[in-house]
Amino acid sequence: GEQDGPQPVSCTDAPPGGDAGKSDTLGSTGSARKRGGGAKKAMQANKSALRAPRALCCLTLSNPIRMAALALVEWKYPSLPFDIFILLAIFANCVAMGVTKPYPDDDSNATNHQLEQVEYVFLVIFTIETFTKILAYGLVMHPSAYIRSGWNFLDFVIVIVGLFSVIAEAMTDHKPGEAHHAAGKPGGLDVKALRAFRVLRPLRLVSGVPSLQIVLNSIMKAMVPLLHIGMLVMFVIIIYAIIGLELFIGRMHKSCYSISTDDPSPCAFAGSGRFCVGNGTECRGKWEGPNGGITNFDNIFFAMLTVFQCITMEGWTDVLYWMNDAIGFEIPWIYFVSLVIFGSFFIINLVLGVLSGEFSKEREKAVARGELQKAQESKQMEEDMIGYMDWLIEAEDVDEEGNKRAAIAKKKMMKKFGWYKHSEDGGGMSAVTDEMIRCNWSKVKFTVTSQSFFLSFFLSSSSSLCFSDQLCQLNHTMRKNCRVAVKTTNFYWLVLLLVFLNTVASASEHYGQPKWLTEMQERANKVLLLLFTLEMLMKMYAFGLQIYFMALFNRFDCFVVCGGILETLLVEMEVIPPIGISVLRCIRLLRIFKMTRHWAALSDLVNSLLNSMKAICSLLLLLFLFLIIFALLGMQLFGGKFNFDETQMKRSTFDSFPQALLTCFQILTGEDWNAVMYDGIMAYGGPIFPNMVVCIYFVILFVCGNCILFPAFCALAVQFLSQFFNPNGTRVAPLKPEFSGPKEKIVPIPDGSSFFLLGKKNCLRVACHNLIHHPYFTNFILIFIILSSISLAAEDPIKSHSFRNIVLGYADYVFTSVFTVEIVLKMLVYGAFLHTGSFCRNAFNLLDLLVVSVSLTSFFLHSSAISVVKILRVLRVLRPLRAINRAKGLKNVVQCVFVAIRTIGNILIVTTLLQFMFACIGVQLFKGRFYSCTDEAKHTPDECKGTFVVYKDGDMNHPMVKERIWENSDFNFDNVLMGMLALFTVSTFEGWPQLLYRAVDANAINRGPIYNYRVEISIFFIIYIIIIAFFMMNIFVGFVIITFREQGEAEFKNCELNKNQRQCVYYALKAQPIKIYIPKNPSQLKFWRIINSSQFEYIMFVLILGNTLTLAIQHYEQSKTFTSVMDLLNMIFTVVFTIEMIIKLLALRHYFIDPWNSFDALIVVGSVLDIAVSEFRESGKVSITFFRLFRVLRLVKLLSKGEGIRTLLWTFVKSLQALPYVGLLIAMIFFIYAVIGMQTFGKVAIDDDTHINRNCNFQTFFMAVLVLFRCATGEQWQEIMLAALPGRRCDPESDTEPGEEFSCGSNLAYIYFISFFMLCAYLIINLFIAVIMDNFEYLTRDWTVLGTHHLDEFKRVWSDYDPEASGRIKHIDVVTMLRRIQPPLGFGKLCPHRVACKRLVAMNVPLHPDGTVTFSATLFALVRTSLKIKTEGPIDQQNEELKVIIKKLWKRTKPKLIDEVIPPPRGDEVTCGKFYASFLIQDYFKKYRKRKERERKSKRKDKAASLQQGLRTLQDLAPEMRLAMASDLEDEEGAEGEMTGDDIFGSEAGTSVNTTPATTPLPPIDSLVEQTIVFLEPEPKPADEGVITEQILISEGLGIYARDPKFVSFAKREIAEACHMSLDEMESAAADLIARGASQSISRFEDELADEMNCVISY
Repeated sequence: GEQDGPQPVSCTDAPPGGDAGKSDTLGSTGSARKRGGGAKKAMQANKSALRAPRALCCLTLSNPIRMAALALVEWKYPSLPFDIFILLAIFANCVAMGVTKPYPDDDSNATNHQLEQVEYVFLVIFTIETFTKILAYGLVMHPSAYIRSGWNFLDFVIVIVGLFSVIAEAMTDHKPGEAHHAAGKPGGLDVKALRAFRVLRPLRLVSGVPSLQIVLNSIMKAMVPLLHIGMLVMFVIIIYAIIGLELFIGRMHKSCYSISTDDPSPCAFAGSGRFCVGNGTECRGKWEGPNGGITNFDNIFFAMLTVFQCITMEGWTDVLYWMNDAIGFEIPWIYFVSLVIFGSFFIINLVLGVLSGEFSKEREKAVARGELQKAQESKQMEEDMIGYMDWLIEAEDVDEEGNKRAAIAKKKMMKKFGWYKHSEDGGGMSAVTDEMIRCNWSKVKFTVTSQSFFLSFFLSSSSSLCFSDQLCQLNHTMRKNCRVAVKTTNFYWLVLLLVFLNTVASASEHYGQPKWLTEMQERANKVLLLLFTLEMLMKMYAFGLQIYFMALFNRFDCFVVCGGILETLLVEMEVIPPIGISVLRCIRLLRIFKMTRHWAALSDLVNSLLNSMKAICSLLLLLFLFLIIFALLGMQLFGGKFNFDETQMKRSTFDSFPQALLTCFQILTGEDWNAVMYDGIMAYGGPIFPNMVVCIYFVILFVCGNCILFPAFCALAVQFLSQFFNPNGTRVAPLKPEFSGPKEKIVPIPDGSSFFLLGKKNCLRVACHNLIHHPYFTNFILIFIILSSISLAAEDPIKSHSFRNIVLGYADYVFTSVFTVEIVLKMLVYGAFLHTGSFCRNAFNLLDLLVVSVSLTSFFLHSSAISVVKILRVLRVLRPLRAINRAKGLKNVVQCVFVAIRTIGNILIVTTLLQFMFACIGVQLFKGRFYSCTDEAKHTPDECKGTFVVYKDGDMNHPMVKERIWENSDFNFDNVLMGMLALFTVSTFEGWPQLLYRAVDANAINRGPIYNYRVEISIFFIIYIIIIAFFMMNIFVGFVIITFREQGEAEFKNCELNKNQRQCVYYALKAQPIKIYIPKNPSQLKFWRIINSSQFEYIMFVLILGNTLTLAIQHYEQSKTFTSVMDLLNMIFTVVFTIEMIIKLLALRHYFIDPWNSFDALIVVGSVLDIAVSEFRESGKVSITFFRLFRVLRLVKLLSKGEGIRTLLWTFVKSLQALPYVGLLIAMIFFIYAVIGMQTFGKVAIDDDTHINRNCNFQTFFMAVLVLFRCATGEQWQEIMLAALPGRRCDPESDTEPGEEFSCGSNLAYIYFISFFMLCAYLIINLFIAVIMDNFEYLTRDWTVLGTHHLDEFKRVWSDYDPEASGRIKHIDVVTMLRRIQPPLGFGKLCPHRVACKRLVAMNVPLHPDGTVTFSATLFALVRTSLKIKTEGPIDQQNEELKVIIKKLWKRTKPKLIDEVIPPPRGDEVTCGKFYASFLIQDYFKKYRKRKERERKSKRKDKAASLQQGLRTLQDLAPEMRLAMASDLEDEEGAEGEMTGDDIFGSEAGTSVNTTPATTPLPPIDSLVEQTIVFLEPEPKPADEGVITEQILISEGLGIYARDPKFVSFAKREIAEACHMSLDEMESAAADLIARGASQSISRFEDELADEMNCVISY
């Protein structure tokens, strides 16, 4: 390790005094230098080529002003470049904006004044920059002009707006007393709004950072598919908002009023809702509503905001519970739960899927670009390097007086390091990366210099050699031994043990620990530190510094040890208090990661995490920029405004820059963002029209964060994981060893006797075997499993001895006995567990056994141990799991989940380690500091005694006396376990702002909080959220998605078709033509024409839109006349839609076949009923609201209109079909957890002050499921968990012993809620995402690749040619039909006729004798050629292979269908392909002959050239001829004969074509037959002739065809004939041509031909 660092490799190191003899040695470096210069010049030339010749219409490139501007803008290196200066200015500007402190009511202070002045300086700088650039590049006209770049345009707008606001400010005259920056009053110009534009300046930093541009570009690219999804989201929001209007309008305005108003909440005075109970309270109206009247359904805008808030899953349960209070339990839950499932789970995940697809595409592109650049750079470096080495060696050789041995040594070094490689194996150096070159280069340099130096040194002082030799020897041996010791496994385990002890020492710290423990920790700490230092020094000694620091882990170790030493020194010298740097102590915990070194899976994971660090950092930078912009904007809009409520201190505000950043970050994570939005709206004066506009700010911030930046993180994670999967081969073991379609089989009786009695052939055993495998038996058991599950759900958790429970108890006996019998039978058949294949060797069977034995034991243990019985009763819940063994699809999903859990294991471990480390740091920082007194004025436990007075809502007339209590926060960091729990809730984003502000206020141990005591501590939480919640959690998502994908593909592992090909082929095999009914009756035909016209479509569209509008403009407290007008309009619309339905019924015989029509009919009937019911309202029995919904459902008809949305919907339905098993699994998990919840928390009393209240409890199965659904969406699940802990009041009706009133709840709550949340949030929801991403991948896939979503169009267009759906059309129509369909499926309108024919030749569809082709065959051939399924190689063999694949994949496919789509190789088929091939050949030769005639007239050409042209034509023709030759003649003649009459076929098949004079034009079919005959009748020929033609064919690039004798002879004849030569003449000409060296000139006719071919090549 004693060598010097790598020297810069530069040409100027050349020794002086090179004479003329050295010029050759310096040549290579000179050339390298020139090359470099050349590249620079080329770049500059490139730049100047892009410049506009004139800027601003007057300044040319030579104009001095413009030259100065260009020089300034492109000023790069001597000192501070222009760009960096501007970036610094932007940065400074951001700082200035951040330091400004906003005050309420436009107040200000001195600092703000000065900052306002500074703002002008920035404005001047940016204006100068903009104008200089405009001078340099021109404004708009030229492609490289200034505004043409998006970033520049942004700059330009910002500068112009800034100038405009200054001018506007100057024009509004100041009153002397007013503040300097008088905010524009509503009368004048609101300058402040324009000011807000400055906020966008940080965005300009993006153009300086390339990796940011990648991220932004991919976001921009994803915008197109996102717009479709955005439309779908808007649609869902509008539909739900209108339904909400119909159902809930004005329901939130009644509350319980009394003399003492308590916390208001809606109530109902009729029906089933919340009734006002309490003295002197009544339900009355005129309450503004919850959240200050913002959350309601009073008009379409409020409704849309409320629906959007529910889709974001924040506060949706509050709205649901208020609705329950207002109108009862029946309707609201359906509305809100469906909204969350549809809006959140599906549509938001769709956004995630699309974005991650786009990101991975963009990143792949960027990576490819980067690799290319790297390769070029390393190649350049290599060349320079080689040149330099050559020069060095030459120099050594010339310098003869110097030390020759040094030169030889140097050459040896060269050999060793491979510098000679380029001369030995011809530049094979390119494999060596530039890293290696650098590394080796430094070694080479060092060894060379040191050797020559040491040699001279040693020769001079040989006397002192002996002693130092011995020392060296000794040192050498010691190092060797040391190295061996360090590398042993024992040493490794020793270090791991120390790491473990270190971890224990850190984890054992807690609040209120005894003194001896503290001292012990101190001592242990020092001892461990000493040992770790020793370890480090040993390794350094053994390996030498240089090698030691090469490994990343060692650098990391060194850092940790040095940190520890520093900390100990500082604490001992009492420079800082021990707590201040205790965080450094936690760095020691990072040593835990040492164990990853020998744990392969883990170390892979950690390495790939570190590799993707760069991408993560660029994303974080974007996130940060984004936050800065929104925080600054928030300060402009809401700074100092959140002071409208005097009674409470708002924490999430925009009053200073750090505070605004925190608030924006909170909105970004989505936690309680709605509460901040309500504050923002109230700050502007509450829910009245102009003020509501501010909610747009919050919505945009939320959408950008949650729908764009988070998916970006997720996409990164998915991508990083797929990289992590690929290098080590697939991690997931495939389920099936070799590709064979899915199969299900009956397990035979295993060998060996069961219970040592019954042999294999025993009749009893065989009978039992037949019985248990009988389908009736399996279904019988399934029914019982379902019934027993229902009985579990029906139990009454409160009164355990109620009549219902007794009945269910008896039912339980029945179920248990049935299950016991089943298991006994199975054991009889399979034996218990001794031999393979026996009952207990299967995991699912063991599950069955466990469930049954639990039920049996609980019968016998009736009263002895109550708690045991309780646990056993809970275990009965596992019964539904037995269904898994019985349903195959479910089994697959469960297996997938298990595989996912197995692979997730590693990530779980890394995450847990990180959680643990953060928890330890948290304990160091916050232990014992989260205590507070209920009276905020008191700060110590001693002061916090007695009582104090509180005024309700700040109202002096309502004093309340309360007890002072010294209490700890529910989530705290008093020990590591509590810390991990608190951090887990933070990582789920629930309630973290409260915890954060608690931590910010934390003062000292056992002291009360002080407002904003340490704001900087919030960094701890933010880092934690970014590392764990953003990144690790998204890796979870990625893992589940990738595992799901791989499991899906595992079945088809060895299948030759990929997923898309399988889907398309399956579609083509299943598809049926659509029947279009065209009535024969003339009057019916009129109606039919009306409904099929586009005008009718448009009119209906406008009507539906009108109907939507009338529904949307309803509002609360509308006038009587308004209501009557609405009713009238509704009647008109109903009449119109009824008329439409009647017309369609008249026109279409099969009206109800189309699902949209059935839907229409349902709506019309519903609407008529609605009108009828509302007219006869007197009865009052019928619920109107239900019928009202029919009005709203008309909107859904809009969906059938847009193409993109229709595709989305179609895929949506498809993914629903893929979901049933995932759905079943989710249902099972919910069921099991709900029953456990009822059993354990069902007795907790309902108390409206806690989180287990009238709307959220475990007292019935339905309520329990609803609570679980709420937890799965993450709504304050941690609060419900806390409310279910032990020591809660029991329900008065439950049978508790006296004295046990407060014994309800259970510590199981922790396990219960955390495990449920983890299962749901990380597994189940991700399965949703995985299914969706699987089905919607077409959104992000390349649109030019054919996918199943394209194939519907084929059915639609086919029906125009075949309205009766007979499945056949004339083959002539095929071309026109396919030209109507856009690519990738069809040819499109612009495709030339000949090119279309070429595609048809390739498709080769079988032709029926009557000249028709079938639907299935055409579609199949289209799919096959478009996706290139088995199209290369000999056609018959490929067809056979494809048949085998289809039979394997889809066993039920009818053989007749397979023969129809893939014709058998009998050769008697005439195919479209052959027809069009001959058509093409004939076409080509006609053209060719015409051309020849023209040529002959213009001038005589030598024969060789024309021969060459003939060959060229052939080259273009080859593929078609090839296809056309694959047929037998006789049958072809027959088929053609039917089409054209037999008279043509007079000539014998054997006649030679040579006799036909070339000039006589033949009838098309005749020439076709003549040519086909030639194809198939090779004549025996002398070998040498054939060789020459073959040679020509090969030289013309037709090698494949040259080996086919039929083709060669045909080609020979055709060319001879086309050139009007005899065969012999042609042979000699050909020989001559080859001798001359083949192709020379291509005539312009050939060019024409080439142009025609270009279109073909694109297919």
